[in-house]
Amino acid sequence: MPNVPEQPRSGSADEVGATGHGRVRQEPADAGTPAEAPGQGIDGDQAPAAGQAPAKARPTQVASNAAAHALRLLNRARGTEAHPPAPSVPDAPLAVVVGGGISGLVAARELAASGHRVQLHEAGPVFGGCVGAHEVAGLALDAGAESFATRSTAVADLLGELGLGDDIVTPEPGGAWLYLKRGSENVVLPLPATGILGIPGDPWAEEVRRAVGRAGALRAAADLITPVSKKILEGDMSLGALVRSRMGSAVLENLVTPVVSGVHSADPDTLDVDAIAPGLRAAVHKHGSLARAVAAMRAAAPAGSAVASVSGGMNRLVAALVADLKAAGVQLHANSPVAGIAPGAGGTGFRIELAPRAADAPAAKDAKHEKESRQERHERQAHEAGAAGAGQTREVLADRLVMATGGETAVDLLRGIDAGFAEHRPAPGAGISLVTLVVDKPELDDAPRGTGLLVAPTVDDVGAKALTHATAKWHWLGDESGPGSHVLRLSYGRLNDVASALVNADDASLRNAALKDASVLLGIEITAGDILGFDVVRYSGALPFATTGHAKRVAMIRELAATHQGLDVVGAWLAGTGLAAVIADTRKRLRITVS
Repeated sequence: MPNVPEQPRSGSADEVGATGHGRVRQEPADAGTPAEAPGQGIDGDQAPAAGQAPAKARPTQVASNAAAHALRLLNRARGTEAHPPAPSVPDAPLAVVVGGGISGLVAARELAASGHRVQLHEAGPVFGGCVGAHEVAGLALDAGAESFATRSTAVADLLGELGLGDDIVTPEPGGAWLYLKRGSENVVLPLPATGILGIPGDPWAEEVRRAVGRAGALRAAADLITPVSKKILEGDMSLGALVRSRMGSAVLENLVTPVVSGVHSADPDTLDVDAIAPGLRAAVHKHGSLARAVAAMRAAAPAGSAVASVSGGMNRLVAALVADLKAAGVQLHANSPVAGIAPGAGGTGFRIELAPRAADAPAAKDAKHEKESRQERHERQAHEAGAAGAGQTREVLADRLVMATGGETAVDLLRGIDAGFAEHRPAPGAGISLVTLVVDKPELDDAPRGTGLLVAPTVDDVGAKALTHATAKWHWLGDESGPGSHVLRLSYGRLNDVASALVNADDASLRNAALKDASVLLGIEITAGDILGFDVVRYSGALPFATTGHAKRVAMIRELAATHQGLDVVGAWLAGTGLAAVIADTRKRLRITVS
């Protein structure tokens, strides 16, 4: 995504990836589902993608499970924890992690650190989920999350433990722009830099007045003198309702909605304010206005950029995690979908039924399956494998179980343990198609629209919801691509009906739409003759929706899970989107239950 100011709940898990030049691609998985990563790998034999660095050497082995756990706790107390211990002893309790996305990989690492024997089962051919790699026009690019929010140290701490701390980089200072409808015309303006989720900390700032107009800014400024009732803390509330009541519709439509729809593919009126911006309602009550609350939260945020990444791409995180897990003796099984889960004998532990392993995914699909999402492909392959190899199911008996898949998959499997999970099955997120263009266009060397643009849903001449000028955002990528060559990533999945139809368009149509949209948004004509390479990535239910009442639903799910000893449920559908939220929540949950 473009470089958007600090957002309390969401990182920038905006684009998830593919493999190949031009038409050759690998479909992405849903965020947090059991099919998530770059490269290839079966039963732990996944090789890091080009440009990915291996993790540093592991420390001396610890002789026993008890000693391993004690040393881990001691290092944690000292603040010197860097790597999980060496492989545990054969009779250590067995923990099974279902889902090989970032939450699953991190959960496996925590379990290994506490001395468990660990198996991780991933339904798809690769690990890492929304953090992947692909190659377009000879460039190794992030196919998924290309940055992380720095509001906490969760991601930076993990990168440091994996030997990547010195490679953390911040984006170039260009910032994001907005593409808005103003009367009968569309305008391009810089996104105000003092806000959260587009909510301005200073409603009367010049850049805010330009975005919402004088009348809109006056209405927004009324927030500063309008009393705040204690009722603002009561009941469920959407982000849209809070912004509209305090600052009016102009701020909501022209600032908040473009940011939220670009990052979350969701309408602010559907998103739970406490999930998307934790603490914001309480801050409004404390400071007496929404603007002052936003300004205070921005002031309290860590100094520096709101987001960061890794030189060479965030995909290096996956390679380092996989290497770290292998060194710890974790068994990594790709192409290993779980068919069912049931309580163990006598109600102790868990019985995990593994479906017949699907065949490796081909590098490219035939025309019959061109629009098939990665999750749909995995389900089809599992079905085909089952038809070809009936009776070949396998069973694993585990002492501990961590569900690290997407919400729908998690609930469907957990029903085998407790029928009460069924009522908590979440609705699927929005579908997204992502187009990466590598173009030869020296006119873009000056980054005319910063690090990219967010598009208001009211705009009618652009189908994309966001454009990221990746080579302008990341200095290392600009150096690698060289002068005149630029990487542009456009996201499709708009809130209005006409633009959202582009999600299901074929590759050629999406490429043509991306050329047109990039030309309009950047103010420079880009033609097919300028293309050095392109790639299309499709998501089915890409981002989980934190709809109103989200916090209560998460609490109910976790209360139900807590009634089953040895069960943990993690992932973006509970923690919120973005690497910072997912990693922090997974480590917190697992450390509580393994310590």
